[in-house]
Amino acid sequence: MRDRSVGRRTTGLSALALAALCVLTGLTMLLGYANKARCTGPEFDESGVSRSDVASRSSRYVCYSDLQYLWNARELDEMGFPYATGGITEDGELYGSVVEYPVLIGVLVWLGSLFVRTDAGFLAASALLFAPFGLLTAWWLGRLSRWRALWWALGPPLVLYSFHNWDLAAVVCSVGAIYAVHRHRATGLRRPALLAAVLLGIGAACKLYPAMFALPLALYVLTGGAAGARDAAGSRGSTGAGDSDRRGGRFDIVGAFGVLGTALGTFVLINLPFAVIGFEGWAASFRFQLRRSVDLTTNSIWYWGLRPLVAEDRFESLVGVLSPVLVLVSFALACVLGMRHWSRGGAFPWVAVSAAMLCGFLLLHKVHSPQFALWLLPFLVLVPVRTGWLIAYLLADAAMGIGFFRWMYLIGTDQPFAIYESFAAQAVMIGVWGRAALLVGLFVAFLGAAGFRFPGSSPPRAAAERDSRPAFAE
Repeated sequence: MRDRSVGRRTTGLSALALAALCVLTGLTMLLGYANKARCTGPEFDESGVSRSDVASRSSRYVCYSDLQYLWNARELDEMGFPYATGGITEDGELYGSVVEYPVLIGVLVWLGSLFVRTDAGFLAASALLFAPFGLLTAWWLGRLSRWRALWWALGPPLVLYSFHNWDLAAVVCSVGAIYAVHRHRATGLRRPALLAAVLLGIGAACKLYPAMFALPLALYVLTGGAAGARDAAGSRGSTGAGDSDRRGGRFDIVGAFGVLGTALGTFVLINLPFAVIGFEGWAASFRFQLRRSVDLTTNSIWYWGLRPLVAEDRFESLVGVLSPVLVLVSFALACVLGMRHWSRGGAFPWVAVSAAMLCGFLLLHKVHSPQFALWLLPFLVLVPVRTGWLIAYLLADAAMGIGFFRWMYLIGTDQPFAIYESFAAQAVMIGVWGRAALLVGLFVAFLGAAGFRFPGSSPPRAAAERDSRPAFAE
């Protein structure tokens, strides 16, 4: 069916509604913090590490947090300025003031550790630092998608993972980039696109994944955005070389390369001071991730699907080739399908293509940590796929996020843990393979979503003229 909203101008939520959305988000994150805080204290050793069998508690009550774990594992009570000293050993162990994340996360880790002396204090300080990121994400999602943003505000991932790791910093940058493009168009496309590219560069300096969205954004600028869709619709009746020439004339090559260069330049400029101050420490974070083994904790299809079929001495090297190659293939496929939509008269669907690329990455990367659900949830809000997809993904993710830690508890306490003996093991299998199947389906669903526009943005004329065939999302 044709999108009834096309041609009708709508606006985002009112300020009061947005404030209510943020309040709900804050309450959800508070619940998430309360859950993680159950693993801390009440007594601490001389390094500020919680006693009373924390490892067992964190698995049994599903309150594990990388924030708390790294306080001890990276000796954050003695941490100096991030990456200034230290490096990585031949065995892959980090030492000195190095953490295994990009530089801005290192800075946030350092800031959170400055005035605290225990892992409980570090968790609380980190929660205070990151809570504004979750609230700002909710605000922008509300402006862009109206009440669909409730899936973010009240979603289980916000409870499970808000303070599991430091991902909210990258998430807010990704959503901010989309907001910059689709809510600030009065000055044309280039300026908001360059602002979005800066945000993507900042996001990549937190967690690398936002960098992938620079490519579809560049293609959106290259093809003229919504204006490009109007031009394409106007020339659909033309044939032959003349049509090709007119299309070629619309390409904004300078703007597209400006987006890519700005995103890369922002990332480089942020990283450069750290590389100068302590190159070995700075490089160690990247080397750590490159060397990470595909083990039980990665929760990936490679561990559960390929490992039983390949000799142990070949497994790591094979995944080291297959994973990045197939990730890049998925990126190329998403972009090609986006360009196909543009060639048929629509705007290049950069948000939907970004969402599909993220699905390819999550499916095929060698690591699929539980908190990565926070990366995908904003796209499930922004691209109006059917609600069934969203609910199914949240259920599969909850099965993984809860089942995995319960399974670790059974293993650690010598209780029956085999697939036929425990519901926790079954939940892990549901989570791993359920997420995998849903990511394949969502790759298609994102690109095939009915043509939509964000409230308050100007719909391309082509959308109003389009027939009832499904269209990609703008």
